[in-house]
Amino acid sequence: MSHREIKFEGLSEEEILALPRETIKDLVLIDEPLVFRGGTATILGSFKQKKSRLVIELAQIEGGGEGVLIGLASLAKRYAKLHGLSEIEWIVHAITCAKPNLKLRRVLERRGFVVRSIDGIGDAYHLIETV
Repeated sequence: MSHREIKFEGLSEEEILALPRETIKDLVLIDEPLVFRGGTATILGSFKQKKSRLVIELAQIEGGGEGVLIGLASLAKRYAKLHGLSEIEWIVHAITCAKPNLKLRRVLERRGFVVRSIDGIGDAYHLIETV
């Protein structure tokens, strides 16, 4: 099985990781909702850095199917290591979707996500990974 690279907004992992830290801080780590393309998926999410933790909150993933969550996890882990972060916190709002994606739920549960009530957010799939 050949590996097909997932590009985010047309950029490879390598190209994103090569961007200046200030560019990522100003455009991505803004703790505000962003709509972006990952492979064939359209994703609504937000990103922020909280001390030594990268926080990724995903509200919606439309389309895809080629492993966009795995691609995003790979990019996040590499970014965190490159910038000396020690954890990645994932918050995925796949609990109350109008049309739940059962495959996504299985993937999340296999990766160790658990449903948790999060202050200010409500119930969501949650995971804190050590980098």
